[in-house]
Amino acid sequence: MVIFGFWVIGAAGFYALTGQTPSAPLMSSIGLAVLAANLTSALVLFQFRTGDSNRRSVWLCTRNDAISNVAVIVAGGAVFATNTGWPDALVGVTMGGLALYSAHQIIAQARHELTMVSAAPI
Repeated sequence: MVIFGFWVIGAAGFYALTGQTPSAPLMSSIGLAVLAANLTSALVLFQFRTGDSNRRSVWLCTRNDAISNVAVIVAGGAVFATNTGWPDALVGVTMGGLALYSAHQIIAQARHELTMVSAAPI
């Protein structure tokens, strides 16, 4: 998640600085198709959202994907309306930040779990 977060932020910055405008119809149509799959997965995984760090990681990734899909659909509409890539860049930075925040949560939980295991009596 950390690598993905930094990659998305970097890509968003690159496209914003170079002035490249993404294809709004392509963004929105792919966003809609993938949203259906991610929402289905999120509904199945919802019951596991508070498990150990592995389960929580899967839940957070799926939840983040669904949120990102909605954001991409909205950004596609905004790119179409403004004819600029700035909405896409803003969504990209936000998605990257969400990935980094989720990664921080998982790393903290995994560290806690490792501490608990190493402190357990034999």
